[in-house]
Amino acid sequence: MIVRYSKIIFCLCIALFAFMVAFGNITDYNSNFEFVKHVLSMDTTFEGNVLMYRSITNPTLWTVGYWGIIFGEALTSLLFFIATWQLFRHRNASTKVFSKGKNYVVLGATVAFLVWYLGFMVIGGEWFAMWQSKIWNGQQAAYRFYTSILLVLIYVMQSNDSIEESQ
Repeated sequence: MIVRYSKIIFCLCIALFAFMVAFGNITDYNSNFEFVKHVLSMDTTFEGNVLMYRSITNPTLWTVGYWGIIFGEALTSLLFFIATWQLFRHRNASTKVFSKGKNYVVLGATVAFLVWYLGFMVIGGEWFAMWQSKIWNGQQAAYRFYTSILLVLIYVMQSNDSIEESQ
């Protein structure tokens, strides 16, 4: 049972983390809106950057991009909260029933990967050359986020949580 409780706690931690990120982005909207604005406009990349044709300087598109990020963070949180609840609810059930709750972990981790890997590493980091910016570069933070989430996914998906099914 300790492994099951551990997996439930790990999922709860990810749910709380994603909630805090989304909540922070909503309640301190302008701080990270500035981040999105500078990354998309590419105004702190290397001077003479030939990739500048990719920049977006439309405030409406900055807002759409930012709300897309917030939506992804909130959805990650929701899916991990559901996973936590499903796993907790079935903590004493058979392995088969307990494992059904893991589907929400997979969904939550997939959304998180889309936000922090696709969004920050691929789109922000490479397409908008965020790696060139010393000021507005979120790649290290994104790496920590999606790596932690993927490690939790791997751990939760392991089949080391069976319990005696002599009920």
